[in-house]
Formats: sequence, structure tokens, C-alpha cells
Amino acid sequence: MKKDFWLERWERQEIGFHQGEVNPYLIKYWARANPAHSGKVFVPLCGKSQDLIWLRNYGQQVLGVELSPLAVESFFSENGYSPITTRIHNFQQCAADDLKLLCGDFFDLTADILEDTVAVFDRASLVALPPEMRSRYAKHLVEILPPLAKILLITFEYDQMRMPGPPFAVTQDEVDALYGQYAEIELLESISVLEDNPHFKARGLSALHENIFLLTLK
Repeated sequence: MKKDFWLERWERQEIGFHQGEVNPYLIKYWARANPAHSGKVFVPLCGKSQDLIWLRNYGQQVLGVELSPLAVESFFSENGYSPITTRIHNFQQCAADDLKLLCGDFFDLTADILEDTVAVFDRASLVALPPEMRSRYAKHLVEILPPLAKILLITFEYDQMRMPGPPFAVTQDEVDALYGQYAEIELLESISVLEDNPHFKARGLSALHENIFLLTLK
């Protein structure tokens, strides 16, 4: 999946993946990922999510990475911020009020950028990637995170033959295969959500689960 796919989705405002509300599993489980209510947290492929505001209000220093300049601009303007813009490595960084968004390619991130990160919230990153990119994504993420960092990960599980992604289906077995050598993995909850998502039913699904995992890096 090429970068232009996501850039064009934002340009055309085909952003059905964007949630206008804070993710309920973030609210329910974030204390498991970061009980200290402090420190730097990382949100990959963050878009203009309201989860960023919730995390900042929780007491976090929030770092997001997003490919689309339009998404970054929209996030700050829609939330009433005039960010300070600088260059950090290959990224344009926009910062305001303990919120920093790096505009650029996730795979250009380095360990020094994520230094002191205590936790990660991945709601829309792993599931946005096709199978051939997911192992590269997981390997890169764990390589640039500090030891013992925690990842709150949300995935979709459904019959991929019935519906093409994104969002892509990521099974519990795949999560184990991707992260098992790097992290302790706990399945916090698995929830049937098809009735709450009629657009997925309209696309041909007869079953849909959201799985919420807590990963603790070794």
C-alpha cells in the first residue's frame, strides 16, 4: 500500500476511519497502559483523532506521527491551536500544549525521537496496513521504543475473504506472531461489534470482533 493512497484519502475527505469521539477502549483501559498518568505517549498514524486531546488531558505528553499534512493541519485548527512548526530529522513537527505531531513517514522514526516514551496507543495503525507491511511495522516499532514500554493495541477480526481492507483483519494469532518474541501479550477483551457497525455488514460481513490487547515490551 503506497503513501499516495492515504494522502489521497485525506485530500478527498474519504476518512471513514476517523472517529469523531474518543475511543471507548482508550478510556476504559488506558490506566492499564500507564497508571502513572504521566510521561510521553506515542500515537502512530494518528490522523486528527480526539484521542490525542484525551491523552493530553489525562496528563500525558503526546507525540503522534501522521503522513498527511492536511490531517495535521486539521487537528490543530479544529482544536483551536496555532502550533509552532520546526524540523525534526525527516519530519515537520507541529507543537502546542504538550501535543506534538510529526508529519512524515512512520518508518523514518528513530529511537531518539521516541526516547522516554512510556506507552503507545495503536487504534488505527496496525489495522491500516496490508499483511506484507505489518511485520515490518511491528519490528520497527519495537526497535525504536524503550524497554518495558506498553502498547494498548486494538484490532479487528473478521473474514478477510468477505471484505477487503482497510481496515484489515488482524487475528489474535497474528498479534502473537508479530509481537510474541518482543512482548508479553494480554488479551483484555474481545467484543462482537457488527451490530454497532452496519456499514461493515453492508460490505458483506457476518461477524466482526474488536480485540483489545495490552503488550508489555521485554
